[in-house]
Amino acid sequence: MRDNEWLYRGRLGRFLEELVVPHLYGETHPLELTAWPVPDEPVPFAEAARQEYAPFEVGTAWGRGWSTLWLHVTGAVPADWAGRPYEIVVDLGFRKELDGGQAEGLAFRPDGSIIKAIEPFNRYLPVEDPDAIDLYLEAAANPEVAVGGSWHPTPFSSKDTVPDTLLYVLRRFELAIRNLDVWELNQDIEVLAGLVEELPPDLPRRAELVVALNEAMDALDPADVPGTAARARERLAPALASPANASAHRVVATGHAHIDSAWLWPVRETVRKCARTFANVIALTEEHPDLVFSCSSAQQYAWVKQFYPELWDRLKEKVAQGRFVPVGGMWVESDTNMPGSEALARQFVMGKGFFQREFGYEPLDVWLPDSFGYSGALPQVAVAAGARWFLTQKMSWNETNVLPHHTFWWEGIDGTRIFTHLPPVDTYNSRLAAFELAKAERQYADQGHGNTSLVPFGYGDGGGGPTREMVAKAHRTADLEGSPKVRIGTVNEFFGEAEAELAHPHTWSGEMYLETHRGTYTSQLRTKQGNRRSEHLLRAAELWATTASVRAGLAYPAEELRQVWETVLLQQFHDILPGSSIAWVHRQAEANYARVAGVLEGIIERSLAALVGEGEGALVANAAPVALAGVDAFAVRPPVEGEGEVVVTEQDGGWVVDTGAIRAVVDADGLLPSVVDAASGRELVAEGRRFGLLQLHNDRPSMYEAWDIDGHIGRVVTDVVEADSVRLLAHDARTVTFEVVRSPRASTITQRITFTAGSPAIDLDLDIDWHEQRTLLKLAFPTSVFTDRAASEIQFGHIHRPTYVNTSWDVARYETVAHRWVQVAEPGFGFAVANDSTYGHDIRRDHPGGRAPGTTVRLSLVRGPMFPDPQTDQGLHHLRVSAVCGADIASAIRAGQRLNQPVREIRGARAVEPIVAVDSPAVILEAVKLAEDGSGDVVVRLYEALGSRATAVVRAGFGFKAAERTDLLERPLVPGDASEAGTVPLTLRPFEIVTLRFRGVR
Repeated sequence: MRDNEWLYRGRLGRFLEELVVPHLYGETHPLELTAWPVPDEPVPFAEAARQEYAPFEVGTAWGRGWSTLWLHVTGAVPADWAGRPYEIVVDLGFRKELDGGQAEGLAFRPDGSIIKAIEPFNRYLPVEDPDAIDLYLEAAANPEVAVGGSWHPTPFSSKDTVPDTLLYVLRRFELAIRNLDVWELNQDIEVLAGLVEELPPDLPRRAELVVALNEAMDALDPADVPGTAARARERLAPALASPANASAHRVVATGHAHIDSAWLWPVRETVRKCARTFANVIALTEEHPDLVFSCSSAQQYAWVKQFYPELWDRLKEKVAQGRFVPVGGMWVESDTNMPGSEALARQFVMGKGFFQREFGYEPLDVWLPDSFGYSGALPQVAVAAGARWFLTQKMSWNETNVLPHHTFWWEGIDGTRIFTHLPPVDTYNSRLAAFELAKAERQYADQGHGNTSLVPFGYGDGGGGPTREMVAKAHRTADLEGSPKVRIGTVNEFFGEAEAELAHPHTWSGEMYLETHRGTYTSQLRTKQGNRRSEHLLRAAELWATTASVRAGLAYPAEELRQVWETVLLQQFHDILPGSSIAWVHRQAEANYARVAGVLEGIIERSLAALVGEGEGALVANAAPVALAGVDAFAVRPPVEGEGEVVVTEQDGGWVVDTGAIRAVVDADGLLPSVVDAASGRELVAEGRRFGLLQLHNDRPSMYEAWDIDGHIGRVVTDVVEADSVRLLAHDARTVTFEVVRSPRASTITQRITFTAGSPAIDLDLDIDWHEQRTLLKLAFPTSVFTDRAASEIQFGHIHRPTYVNTSWDVARYETVAHRWVQVAEPGFGFAVANDSTYGHDIRRDHPGGRAPGTTVRLSLVRGPMFPDPQTDQGLHHLRVSAVCGADIASAIRAGQRLNQPVREIRGARAVEPIVAVDSPAVILEAVKLAEDGSGDVVVRLYEALGSRATAVVRAGFGFKAAERTDLLERPLVPGDASEAGTVPLTLRPFEIVTLRFRGVR
């Protein structure tokens, strides 16, 4: 007869709670504590050690939110403990069920060197000198922002709103004897009891384990737990020794600690989290020679190098040993939907550059387990940066559809493929628990073709990393019947094995759209505007600085630009740019963007001044890669007078505007019921509808407010039609502007609608004084264009998405991301909407009852989620949108450039010819800069933008010895010599990126 599992389960729970866990430690001995509370922001160890410390006792409350308490700890190990295992045990007041988002500590020796960290599930410190214990602990009172696991408005979002209450009570800080046999028994039981829960009920192995566990409980004497723990372990030894099946799933387990570079804590706290986690990992590798730790984000290494040089030296030793392994090759684990083309490239340029300089090591993988969807441009960018492999698990968060593969080729918009793995364990924070390993085996979608998956293990999000308990689980499941086979290894080892066993992987083509977190395209508008503006200022600063260096001998500001890039790239982290961090993070980001703008404006001003010379002549500088305002790309010219005249007539309480390219009606509500393309006579506005309609959507996602826009978003919508005032604001021969003021609810929105002679564009400037919460503001353009797909700009090209809803994949794609423009078209006729600020869109076929179907294009402008920042998006915003009639893709590109890289009016003595030019309208020059190695070589990055094959000739406006194709890291791919005319002919496939390096510039 089988043992009764119900009774066994209850017995085991009490056994662990009452006998095993209380006896993990035996005798204890007190330590002497003194403390110094830091008055404000954290201070370095040297400053803390100089302070006056006062007596402090266990049981004392401490820690206002975001504060720091330094503890000085002294004492000695009792003489009669000699030869016995002991350590210092600390409880800062932890909630045992919460692994992160609470108090943490970092222990230092009196000389300032780091020992290790204290975390909720890593509560011990080693004793290095039993006769003279002397250490300092920096205890961080990080508040639980998501109180009780809820996601509601929090006073801890900003330092200014933190309650004046103490959050923690120091529960324990003492010496304790370790009962090693009890600890080992606990690990045995956790592994086998976990396995019982995963095995089928009728399997003999399950019954065998239940019997063994019952026998172990029988063998333990409650009166002498430490003395009989070894006997209990003997009862379990045969079950642990039974080998795994030959066909068992194989797991490569790699130590990891996902550390969000900011999220529910500020960046300054991430710096300390890195030190805590890295110190823990280094200490654990000393105990376990087989442990390897995979760690991404060059920025986090750079912080440790800057702020913790002693720890940095030890970390470098571990990297050299192959125990601490840089992965990912990016500056941070960035969002991949919203960073611009060059910014996405620079994540790799700067990330890999750092790893190569500091360690002589180049990661071959892209490690992005937690970013919110993956751009279709990423495969090409990654491969161009030297990557071979890509890893994420975030796609397991899809709310509607399941990605059909776990190990596969991912193909980008240009056809580039990268070998990709989605760990079927569905977490990057595994504890190597039995249920996680069983899940990895059960869910692995490529069974029969492959049989190996990766499991990153260690506490993460807030850091912490692997623990000795997790390593114990890995050792016990290395070859255990009923469990997958677990081997600790590196990411490179895993991908090598996966490539070898999968002869013909399946292919996923295009973007990996995450079916959740769609609100991240819109939340925290100021952060997104700062990013967009910074990217374009960087592009202009590098262009003009390069031109000034080559043409005028001005020193290239490489260090200034590097520092700016580091700031911008950091703030593209996947919880900063998406708008999903606490208020502290976003206010700091906004301040950083303002500082960045000041630095870049200074570089641009100095560079242009050196180029144009002193003078009062009116000039226009165009940093865009397309001609604007009559000025060639990358040129400085005198202004060009526009041609034509805009005509305005009053009609039915509104106005009719004729620019020569379009004829539009502005009605008494300040909306546009008609826009007719002059060339074709085509009406753009859907029958019975109006352009420029603002809409308020009830925006209450079920859980993750800043992250999500739920599928019910379109059910409760209020059209903002009523206007406080509609007036003709300004009119001259070339332009006419109307002003419309609306006051929906508690907010005020001022729209200025501008028409320009000869232009098919309708420009809308919006000043939004926003005081709505849990409300999404959209701007709608219901068009007469009937199409089955819409084009949206992404990095280095664009992507087409269906406008219809046939499948569950179409249903789930109700909010999408685009950069500077979107476009819908029928053969020979199109319509585009460009923007300077936002990323969220929805574009769907529209079937108004009884009227002709069309396509509605809507932009998501601003939201008001209340977690994790209760004041998200409140206050003043300025946005620019341009609706372009009759627009093809090239017209959409020009519209996006005009809004985001507007020409500059300056004064000077002379015009400036472009430093580089290309003769094909299909090819966009994305970046012009000097080489990263300081050689003075000019680097030009370009791409095919229309989605077709193209031939082009690149002409350099300077002398050079040779031009060669390189990868993103400026390493040669195809060496070549320049022609006598100084030109480089190219043939590009659709959306292909090309980087050219001009050597020997003169």
